[in-house]
Amino acid sequence: MAVQWSVLTMSIASVLGLVLSVCCPVRGSPGVSQDLDYGGVPLWINRLLGEPSVLSLQGRMDRAWYRANNPDSCPDLCDCPIQWPTALYCDHGHLEKVPDSLLDNTQYLFLQGNNISYVPSSSFTNSSGLRWLILDHNNLQGEGLQPDTLQNLTQLKYLFLNHNKLTAVPSGLPSSLRQLRLAHNLISIISPGTFGNLSNLTMLLLQGNRLSVITETDLTGLVSVNLLDLSGNRFFSFPSYLPPSIQQLYLSNNSLSGLEENSLRGFANLKFLRLSHCGLLSPSIHRQSFNLSSLVELDLSYNKLTTIPLVPSTLQYLYLEANHIQEFNVSSFCSEVGPLSYSRMKILRLDGNQMSYHLLPTDWVYCLRVLHHIYI
Repeated sequence: MAVQWSVLTMSIASVLGLVLSVCCPVRGSPGVSQDLDYGGVPLWINRLLGEPSVLSLQGRMDRAWYRANNPDSCPDLCDCPIQWPTALYCDHGHLEKVPDSLLDNTQYLFLQGNNISYVPSSSFTNSSGLRWLILDHNNLQGEGLQPDTLQNLTQLKYLFLNHNKLTAVPSGLPSSLRQLRLAHNLISIISPGTFGNLSNLTMLLLQGNRLSVITETDLTGLVSVNLLDLSGNRFFSFPSYLPPSIQQLYLSNNSLSGLEENSLRGFANLKFLRLSHCGLLSPSIHRQSFNLSSLVELDLSYNKLTTIPLVPSTLQYLYLEANHIQEFNVSSFCSEVGPLSYSRMKILRLDGNQMSYHLLPTDWVYCLRVLHHIYI
């Protein structure tokens, strides 16, 4: 697993050109670090924009120190560090509502780890410059936010609502949003038009919900989204009507019946596809399902495959561990072998199958000539 994680991190960074800092969980504060997953995707920090590189002050320093060194007023049960004058830390304070006296210069508001169940429309009247709003691990229920609560937040880029009890995607979201994280809620339906004005959204996390189908109008408006996570929902077939702009699509931990020839048709930019823990069988995957030259990484681990599926020669990372594969077919990687005809595969995982090294055909090295690691 350690090898797979390091390869994934490097491959995403190299393909998407991410040169950013990662915020790590806080140590030394029991009960805090465990819920700083932010939907399972690291939060990339741009310090050149003054974004705070600390997402919680819990366990870092005595709160009295912050108050003594910051002459500005600060809401009760919140911290206003002088290092980040536009950040307001109200996390893990057992709050039941958004503080009434938010500072008008607040751009980064941390409210995670409280017991907030409802956010009225008047909550952010004096904080129209908000850029980040983090409400993970609260008790938000139903839609959680009134439709017009966020409409006037025209600078809002990140909205984090992971680990709540939302049953629907909030409506009235501002068009400025770049990231919407709704992982681990109770969402079972997306109302038509919810994403109609979110043309700037690049990341949508919906894993760990109760979605079973995506209709034609559900995701209309998402013309820029490149990461969509639908893992851990209730899909029984590969969802249709997904945005063609997607570069990273995660569907692990669904009970998929299979993949059709046209399941990935239209995804000209798709680079990373995760389909682990989906109960997939070899006969249920069409021979041309993965015929996509843009694909860089494919995760089919922990399924019930008995053969290696046909993959494009441009694929670089293939994870097939913990299946029931018994035979290594070179034709799955190369339709022909020649000076310019070979697989670009770098990492191939076949461990946890019914294979061994001595069963590999002698000509596999001519096809997989640039392979860095193979695990059997």
